[in-house]
Amino acid sequence: MKVSYNWLKEYVNIDLTAERASEILTDTGLEVEGLHKVEGVKGGLRGVVVGEVLSCEKHPDADRLNVTTVNVGSVEPLQIVCGAPNVAVGQKVIVATVGCTLYPTPEEPFKIKKSKIRGVESFGMICAEDELGLGESHDGILVLDNSVPVGMEAATYFELEDDYEIEIGLTPNRSDAMGHIGVARDLVAYLNVHENANLSLNIPSVENFKVENNDLQVAVSVENEEFCPRYMGTTIKGVKVEASPAWLQKRLRSIGLSPINNVVDVTNFVMHELGTPLHAFDADKLNGKLVVKTASSKEKFTTLDDVERELGSDNLMITNGSENLCIAGVLGGSNSGISEESTNVFLESAYFDAVSVRKTAKMHALNTDASFRFERGVDPNMTDYSLKRAALLIQEIAGGSIAMDVVDTNSKPVADWTVEFNYDRCNRLIGHAISKEMVNDILKNLDIEIVAENGNDVTLKIPTYRVDVTREADVIEEVLRIYGFNNVPLPEKLNSSISYFKKPDVEKVQTVISEMLVGLGCIETMNNSLTKSDYSKKLGGETVKPERNVEMLNPLSQDLDVMRQSLLFNALEMVAHNQNRQNADLKLYEFGKTYHKFDSGYSENKRLMIVLSGNREQESWNSSKNKSSYYSIKGTALTVFKRLGLDGMLKEKALKNSLLQDGAQLFVLKNKVGEIGWASAKMKKYFGIKNDVFIADLDWDGIIDSLKFSKVKYSELPKTFAVRRDFSLLLDTKVTFSEIEDIAKSSDKKILKEVGLFDVYEGKNLQEGKKSYAVSFKFQDADKTLKDPQVDAVMDKIRGQLESKLGAELR
Repeated sequence: MKVSYNWLKEYVNIDLTAERASEILTDTGLEVEGLHKVEGVKGGLRGVVVGEVLSCEKHPDADRLNVTTVNVGSVEPLQIVCGAPNVAVGQKVIVATVGCTLYPTPEEPFKIKKSKIRGVESFGMICAEDELGLGESHDGILVLDNSVPVGMEAATYFELEDDYEIEIGLTPNRSDAMGHIGVARDLVAYLNVHENANLSLNIPSVENFKVENNDLQVAVSVENEEFCPRYMGTTIKGVKVEASPAWLQKRLRSIGLSPINNVVDVTNFVMHELGTPLHAFDADKLNGKLVVKTASSKEKFTTLDDVERELGSDNLMITNGSENLCIAGVLGGSNSGISEESTNVFLESAYFDAVSVRKTAKMHALNTDASFRFERGVDPNMTDYSLKRAALLIQEIAGGSIAMDVVDTNSKPVADWTVEFNYDRCNRLIGHAISKEMVNDILKNLDIEIVAENGNDVTLKIPTYRVDVTREADVIEEVLRIYGFNNVPLPEKLNSSISYFKKPDVEKVQTVISEMLVGLGCIETMNNSLTKSDYSKKLGGETVKPERNVEMLNPLSQDLDVMRQSLLFNALEMVAHNQNRQNADLKLYEFGKTYHKFDSGYSENKRLMIVLSGNREQESWNSSKNKSSYYSIKGTALTVFKRLGLDGMLKEKALKNSLLQDGAQLFVLKNKVGEIGWASAKMKKYFGIKNDVFIADLDWDGIIDSLKFSKVKYSELPKTFAVRRDFSLLLDTKVTFSEIEDIAKSSDKKILKEVGLFDVYEGKNLQEGKKSYAVSFKFQDADKTLKDPQVDAVMDKIRGQLESKLGAELR
């Protein structure tokens, strides 16, 4: 949020540098993220002075040019060629001298140089309004009053003042500081408490507001009081819509707003002054009535930005009974706003429900100044004051008369709420003793009233503009931020206790695996736990079902409306994002939780997702261009289990009911701990991915639970040699290596140590439906050298089992 320091000083009489004011605001919780000097006019009109035209003659070679001599005071009169039709002898004018730089627009600097124009030398320029960057008029040069002294600096004459733009990183709870007065309130509280400044806020008076006639009546009705608890309005008849006066334009530009017209500018000014949004309608387009109601589903409405939007049934609208005029609290319509032809104004000041406004704004992907404020909660009791303040300003600069009694659909003010507070608990929570007198002084300067007191217990009345202060802890936070976080001393001793960690240490195990994966070339990623429900509807299949979504009550957007049931969709988003930025070779992993809703309740499950895509190695003169494959992801996943000592208990089964295509399910004993496979063509098309994407989706909670079965065993190095035997097997194509491995290991558990697959062949010279596997078997006895008969007996047993159970044939 942007704040003008000069504007701020209109409400509090302070003599501080902008830097010091920024420090105070940061200390009180309004963190200043940027402080920028803003010149009244870019360049500050340096080198531009008041001059007097001493002579004016026609240019000898140009009918539309004049050759003038101008007295600028400190130097000899200057000869200046001028093309303005209104230049004349005796005028006081604005002169840009040689060497100065003008900024007709901030982006287009124009340096004044000595020049020859049609053969006549010119030593400067007599300026028009637009050439100085002060306006848009180019009808002629600026002619000043004759009383203005020659040589006066133009910046002094125009009363230009430098300003500072303070950029505040406003937290969602500080809705009280959404206007300049709210920010000034914190400065007053701090300076009164710490420097005994005895300051008070200068709040503009609205005592002069009065209804002058009832010539312009508008009937107001609210059909949805839940979304609009209070709606106020009045009419102003006979206004003249034109450009705003200089002071108002200056205030709006100082915070980055562009002036529109005097009526609209007043509503923006008051919003940034008080933090309360307002809206002005052309009263002649209301048909004498205004109805606040929700829209019909899929109804079309064109907003101020000329975008046609499809409305939802929970979008609150301002209508004239038959036509929509404005999305309440968000954005006006294209046909009901104030234009130069408008002469009658209906001025709105309302209190809209924060949740309703937020949902509507997010639905239409809008983030306006009004929705920013309503979403955080405005002061419901400020609607009356802000309406009268804006009406008086419109009368002051646009004329007109108040032509209708103020309509108020809920004139009963919202009562201040009370909070029970204890001084001892305050000090205990802060960790530092603050005197009761100091606490009371802080509360007083924050407009928090003590209504009852009983020893160290008091009852406090909280003003309605502090919508975030509802508990004792909130009040303590208010005391602390004005007292100053930096004033709380660091403790002289540090207390600690011995912590008990359950085995296994989950964080340590995760760190071990993270470091291992990074060592393998993977990059850790982190994704939002929120995702869009469309994934479950379009891609979820039998695994990620829409009815299991944990839905957000107040979603930030349609793309973040549910908690994720799987890490897969986030992973594919990342792959697509990188691929579209010429980074297609990926090795990624993420530890993250998934969330499900069942009939029995909600569940969370922590998982590890590993993703490989593109080339296995970075491009280099000595590297291969082999692509990642199913075996790449399988090897990475198995490495995880091996590092944790679970590889000996790991089993594979065919993949069923999975988001992945083909691949395998992984089990430790009888517990499923994950899946490996690759993204289907349908998913790749949905996300716009070209390369194959190989995925290991591991149940990290299940893996951690399985560690209780892992026992670290130490044994001395064997003194004997290993023996290797091979089989070349002819098998049905449906047979998997894991089946062969299981049969072999069940045949002998004493001397058979390893089973490996070192060659696969399918194709020419093999029967249809057959394939050839070359399988290795490693035997070893740690105590004695194996003899051929021992090994042959085990190999015969394995062969028999493979033939009977898998129909295998030796080639």
